[in-house]
Formats: sequence, structure tokens, C-alpha cells
Amino acid sequence: MLELTIPRTDLWDERNQRFIPVKEQKLRLEHSLVSLSKWESKWCKVFLSKEQKTYEETIDYIRCMTLTQNVDPLVYQCVTNSHIDAVNAYIEAPMTASTVKEEKGGPINRQQITSELIYYWMTAYHIPFECQKWHLNRLLMLIRICNAENKPPKKRSKRDLYRHHAEVNAANRKKFNSKG
Repeated sequence: MLELTIPRTDLWDERNQRFIPVKEQKLRLEHSLVSLSKWESKWCKVFLSKEQKTYEETIDYIRCMTLTQNVDPLVYQCVTNSHIDAVNAYIEAPMTASTVKEEKGGPINRQQITSELIYYWMTAYHIPFECQKWHLNRLLMLIRICNAENKPPKKRSKRDLYRHHAEVNAANRKKFNSKG
């Protein structure tokens, strides 16, 4: 979870020609499947893409990430570039110590990952739905681990099989003190 403190400030209301005071607000944010779903349902586009987000889309994703209750909507107008940098660093953090070895020369999957596809993976791997509130990178790593663990074992080459049988035969000859 990321906490941001938006300092007290005054916003200028152009229409009424007056300042609007905005109180200091602490925002608790969570980059999760829930926030991703909210954002994608509003914008009807893929969040997890290389496409650059507009300022408005970025601020709205921060709003979707917010766990703090009863936030004054004006607070989101006070988000600075340093706040956005902190949010982006948090979004990119792995949030896990796990890694999955990538297969060399394996097929490259260019499938767009949407919230619905992640929910499908959760269902397919019997991942409980309370995990939708985890940091998204942690959930995606769990899905990658499930995928890796559920793959059938790789077929061995003939050379590898011959080498393995030769090692077993040598160990048995030594163990039973035999020649053949």
C-alpha cells in the first residue's frame, strides 16, 4: 500500500472568481485488480499497455486506487508530478521475492492483458478472489508461478536420456560391484 499526503492548498475558481480551500488529505492507495477493473470499465481501454496515459487518465487511476473513504474530489486536482512519480514507482515495484525462469526461444505472447483476462486466470488456477486486492504485480507473479508449475514436464532429448541411463548404470555397477 502506498500513502500519499496531499498538502493543504487553495484552488482558484475561475467562474466565481474566488479561492477554494482544499484541506490536507492522506490518501491510501492500492494498485490492485480491483482498481484496474474500475479504471478499465470507465475508460474502456487496456490499462496494462505500453501506450502513454494522459494526465486525466493518470489522475483517474489514482482515484481508482484510493482506499481512503470520503475524499474531497478537489484533492485529486492537487496531485503533483512528484506524487505521480511516487505512484508510478509503486506500480512498477515487483512486491514479491519470487521469480519465474523464462523459456528461451519460447513463443512470445502479445495478448493484451485486461482485468477480465486476469479474473479468468484466477478462476482457471483456483486463486481465491480475495487476492484481487493484492498488489497487481504480486498477483500476476502468482499466476505466472501457477502457469509454470502446471506445465507438463519437458521431454528429454535422446542424448540426455542416454547420458542419464549411462549414469544410472554406472552407479548400479559401483553399488553392486558388478561389470555389466
